[in-house]
Amino acid sequence: YFSLLNVVDFFKTGWGVVQSLWDIFLMYPDVVFGKGGYASFPALFAARILRIPVVIHESDSVPGKTNIWAGKFAQRIAVSYPEAASYFPADKVAYTGNPIRKDFFLPLKTNAHEFLNLDPHIPTVLFIGGSLGSKKINETLLEALPRLVEKYQIIHQTGKNNLEEVKSIVEAVLTRNSKKDRYRPYGYMDSLTLRSAAGAADLIVSRAGSAIFEIAAWGVPSIIVPITDSNGNHQAKNAFAYARSGAAVVIEENNLTGNMFMAETDRILENKELQTKMKEATKAFVKPDAARKIAEEVLKVALS
Repeated sequence: YFSLLNVVDFFKTGWGVVQSLWDIFLMYPDVVFGKGGYASFPALFAARILRIPVVIHESDSVPGKTNIWAGKFAQRIAVSYPEAASYFPADKVAYTGNPIRKDFFLPLKTNAHEFLNLDPHIPTVLFIGGSLGSKKINETLLEALPRLVEKYQIIHQTGKNNLEEVKSIVEAVLTRNSKKDRYRPYGYMDSLTLRSAAGAADLIVSRAGSAIFEIAAWGVPSIIVPITDSNGNHQAKNAFAYARSGAAVVIEENNLTGNMFMAETDRILENKELQTKMKEATKAFVKPDAARKIAEEVLKVALS
């Protein structure tokens, strides 16, 4: 089965290279910019064949195979984590940080609690697992939920496909709990809701993908739960790279239990001095002008 998939992928990639060669030859750009990953390989390969300058950006602390390969001939290489620089020629690398949409830099502090119908005097924990949610984070949250709502308000992005199942479990778990209204599930959060949740949150629980940079931009302490055995184990390496800044703590999936999560949440939210240090650490990690720096490097190469 896997051998058949590999054969199919080989032909898909081959066709992608042929198509990219033709398309890029017709437009013949001054520079090709790549973000790495399987999908960018055909365009970068075509640029290499056609001798068109290449600029790449690496989002993770450990580069993927495509960017490792492209880094050998790219004119400039932008990285989100300083740790990634060691995989590329030193004279080509720039530590730019990760581009983030402008609205993500603006969490809605004013009226956030009112918009979400939350009590501003009760600490709030935001759980985000991406648009699809995170099964492991969901399970651990539900395990700890009766204890969590005794102290905290919970905003939970469950993932669209998980919302009804989570709601039914919560209904059973919190049936006789007088504080069950402190739990607020969302299958998906639009920009306004997410920015309000970020503005109201005192602590965020998240995976270790690009959400790390959004959390840093919001200036909120966090608990990061990397996916086990992600490609190249990059999520764990991203998580620990961020934790070294002092802005977050990491709980690996193997250690993630309701008791462990509750203990770490209490440790952070019951220590104002620690919260202040973590908030300050986010400022040193985030690079608000990342997109501009990358664009400038692309233009320099194109104009040269």
